[in-house]
Amino acid sequence: MQRPVSSLPLSPAVKVKLVGAGFQFTADLLHLKPPQLSEDAGLSEQEALEVLQTVGRDGGGGASASMTALELLQEEEEFRSIVTFSSQLDAALGGGVPVGKTTEICGAPGVGKTQLCLQLAVDVQVPQCFGGVEGQVFYVDTEGSFLLQRVVDIAAAAVRHCSLLAEDDEQRDAVTTFTVETILSNIFLVRCRDYVELLAELHLLPDFLSEHPRVRLLVIDSVAFPFRQMFDDLSLRTRLLNGLGQQLISVATSHHVAVVITNQMTTRLRGGHSQLVPALGDSWGHAATIRLLLHWEGSQRRAAILKSPSHTEAAVQYQITSEGFRDADQSEQPQNKRPRMHEDQSAGGLKDSSS
Repeated sequence: MQRPVSSLPLSPAVKVKLVGAGFQFTADLLHLKPPQLSEDAGLSEQEALEVLQTVGRDGGGGASASMTALELLQEEEEFRSIVTFSSQLDAALGGGVPVGKTTEICGAPGVGKTQLCLQLAVDVQVPQCFGGVEGQVFYVDTEGSFLLQRVVDIAAAAVRHCSLLAEDDEQRDAVTTFTVETILSNIFLVRCRDYVELLAELHLLPDFLSEHPRVRLLVIDSVAFPFRQMFDDLSLRTRLLNGLGQQLISVATSHHVAVVITNQMTTRLRGGHSQLVPALGDSWGHAATIRLLLHWEGSQRRAAILKSPSHTEAAVQYQITSEGFRDADQSEQPQNKRPRMHEDQSAGGLKDSSS
């Protein structure tokens, strides 16, 4: 059954423009791009994006496909996690960053958020015979922090690592095609300078993923930057962020992609004291399946799992080396302590004693 456009949760003025332009049902909007809808219906580009986001969440009014829990388990087992090259963080995450779920990486500037994203962009391409995913990555850079030379260094280290591990003919053959050049050719990079460009890219992303089925990782570094610049209408920002969060969940589950987004930190006053908490508000804190906090503890870097439905809360030490994101020296590890956070930010993770 088709859903009428007039029943969508949009402002009356927008619905009048849509109906007046001849758009009666959501199916009429499914294959439109924001610029075309803006021109045809007399909407602003921002309004057109919001309309298409709403239609995307509605799904066009069609029946959704169902699957059994056993089929879902088999599907999850088919797609492996993406290793971080930090064995301790991988162990805490149950093997690495999971494919098919969204992971948010929060932290102050300089703590290593982008370094971890670049590491994952390389690690997602590790051949399957080495326990990798052997996929491609779609990388959205909103801050201009994607450094090509840094990617080359991390890629060269990963290639050397796999070369040293190669034991059988399959692994030795895989190493011949796992090179710095092939790694770079499998990173699709997009630069977005504001939130309109970011939302437009995400609207076009499903078509790109359908044409590139080997993509197993989507990185947005960062999601906070475009939404914290010159954005006075906070209610509109909240609506757009909610729509973006739903889009990312849909991309992760529908296309079997690990979605990794970075977030900045902001100061919040509580009880007369200031605390650093992830930006974009409490509602955004529920958008991702897993939330990691990278933070400093003295001179040491720590990665803490603040939220996860299947992993216990944990904190591990890591370091950033010339070769990339790595375990810290075991002899320097301090006592395992979780960072002090706002209570709403640290809630939500289920404690599983079997993890």
